[in-house]
Amino acid sequence: MNRRLLNSIIILLLGTAFFSCNTPKEEVQKPNILFIMSDDHAYQAISAYGYDLNETPNIDRLAEEGAIFTHACVTNSICAPSRAVLLTGKHSFINGKVDNAQPFNWDQDNFPKLLQANGYQTAMIGKIHLDGLPQGFDFSMVLPGQGAYYNPDFLVNGEKKRFEGYCTEIITETMLDWLKNKRDPNKPFCALYHQKAPHRNWKPAPKYLNLYDGITFDPPANYFDDYEGRGTAAHTQEMQVDGHAQWGHDFKMITDPDGNPTGFENELQRFNEKQKADWLAAYTPKNEAMKAAKLKGKELAIWKYNRYIKDYLRTIKSVDDGVGEVLDYLEEAGLAENTIVVYTSDQGFYLGEHGWFDKRFMYEESFRTPLLVRYPKEINPGTKIDKLVQNLDFAPTFLDYAGVEVPADMQGESFRDLVSGKTGEWRDAVYYTYYEYPSVHMVKRHYGVATERYKLMHFYYDIDEWEMYDLQTDPSEMKNIYNDPAYTDVQKDLHAKLTELRNKYGDSDENDKKYLEAYLAHQEKARQRRAEQQAKQK
Repeated sequence: MNRRLLNSIIILLLGTAFFSCNTPKEEVQKPNILFIMSDDHAYQAISAYGYDLNETPNIDRLAEEGAIFTHACVTNSICAPSRAVLLTGKHSFINGKVDNAQPFNWDQDNFPKLLQANGYQTAMIGKIHLDGLPQGFDFSMVLPGQGAYYNPDFLVNGEKKRFEGYCTEIITETMLDWLKNKRDPNKPFCALYHQKAPHRNWKPAPKYLNLYDGITFDPPANYFDDYEGRGTAAHTQEMQVDGHAQWGHDFKMITDPDGNPTGFENELQRFNEKQKADWLAAYTPKNEAMKAAKLKGKELAIWKYNRYIKDYLRTIKSVDDGVGEVLDYLEEAGLAENTIVVYTSDQGFYLGEHGWFDKRFMYEESFRTPLLVRYPKEINPGTKIDKLVQNLDFAPTFLDYAGVEVPADMQGESFRDLVSGKTGEWRDAVYYTYYEYPSVHMVKRHYGVATERYKLMHFYYDIDEWEMYDLQTDPSEMKNIYNDPAYTDVQKDLHAKLTELRNKYGDSDENDKKYLEAYLAHQEKARQRRAEQQAKQK
């Protein structure tokens, strides 16, 4: 080979090496995150879970095209604390939002702040139920407090505005508008799309006021539960469909069966003329037929269950519609492949089990929550996860997907590798707390530990009682086995696990005392304010 040819080859090789070293690598595209949370949506009311109560075809798409979690659960089954756990990845007794009464400190870290600091555009649209201007969001449009189903007010970046229409549809329309027109297409996004529905008092959209009218639903097998063999807490709660639900607020009757005003007419004052006319046209004939039937005893209890469950499911129909619209847009815009879509609820809910509505207890129906996740790049269609995932895990999971370092003080775990099938290793138990007592529904304060099979709970404050359940032999939790000699070793193991988790997460009897004192002080201040207002009115 002559020298000129050799020099040419050397120059060519050196040039190739130079350019290959200096050519920027293609940046890995960060995934978008769409987090959909409804309020009080029981897993029993999502058809993918197989309870045959209603049909939710759009939510079901996430299970078909991604993963369904069968043992997802919460750390504290009540609205605002659950949302604080979602944002911070920390238990209630660490983030400070232990009940609906205590303030939430927005100045503390949350996962949207961390995503925002790492190039994400963020939005929160819908219900958050945490006072103060949401931090960590480029755009926020949230309901003040619980919000209204009809013609709701929203705080748009802190400014209060009233919107004409139905709340669920307004939230969906705003979410779509942000995705289509407001976000920066050059940035990955994290959008929190939070519905008020199906929270009490379950006012359906105008188009669904008569949905299910031709159906009579059978109540759950333990609807007429007498709580025999359970502790004080189950006997003294105030959340029975037949007993504690209200003729006006819950059953939508302007007068009760005896002709007494219920106060529900005041709720209709928020409606515009057409909305009110449509509502009365739908409900007046049904209410009058009920009164004419002069129902008593079990027949009346079953009527109440049907009025409750139909309105509850009607509100879910609008939620499912909205999920479908947003999923369709992601497909049309070419965003579906690179977008993690999560559907969940802030906790579970009783749909007549034990005769109840509402949540709060560590019993299964309120402790467990629906969770469905789709991410085509990593999650195989039809994946089923039976492990004990908690709402504590959302924040570290989203940060993991985004390639953002998870702060050491976050207490949850990323389930990214679990749901992708890269690992089967996971926690063997979860920890639970509930603080809001004495208050509405009168569910006793308690904390506990749950494994995949067993559950141990301690009810405290004005009682000192333990309950334990074997979910394999008693999935409906009808028999407290705490003092059953056959379970002595199990009880011992669960107590050890409970102590271990309380130490791990930093909980203690001192925490319980601190938050009890804070809650009672808050209640006393509220009582004084009411007394002052009443004095002024006189």
